[in-house]
Amino acid sequence: MDLVALEEIRRLKYRYLRCVDLKLWDEFAEVFVEDAVAEYDTPVLGKTLRLEGRDAIVQYMRENLDETKISAHAAGAPEIDIDGDRASGVWSLDDSIIIPAHNLLIRGAAFYYDTYRREDGRWLVEKTGHRRTYEYMVSLDDAPSLKFTTSH
Repeated sequence: MDLVALEEIRRLKYRYLRCVDLKLWDEFAEVFVEDAVAEYDTPVLGKTLRLEGRDAIVQYMRENLDETKISAHAAGAPEIDIDGDRASGVWSLDDSIIIPAHNLLIRGAAFYYDTYRREDGRWLVEKTGHRRTYEYMVSLDDAPSLKFTTSH
């Protein structure tokens, strides 16, 4: 096992998540190859969302997880296999999306299934996507004592 490559891939996934939650869209774009594909299981939409190309992925995230929404994504327990300049990984995901304008919390868990490609010495996401194990929505009106002390 190439332990350096393994750590580079881990850092790549963590960067992906950090950039989504902090809305760092230019840096987020840098984690993908140009022809990347994303397939996100979206029960709230009733279908799997398929996005083709780095620009389409970034545009979707920029529009749907904008500054009016609060998100927290945590991925762990990676199972990563490396074969030369290609790799695959499975990650557990726990995520929350808060939409203050609608007093709505969306929580869930999933497993990410990723493929990676090394280009010019850098690991990048070639394909990403997740399959939900569960997702739920709850109105924050049901928790009248809930107060946010900060959000960025």
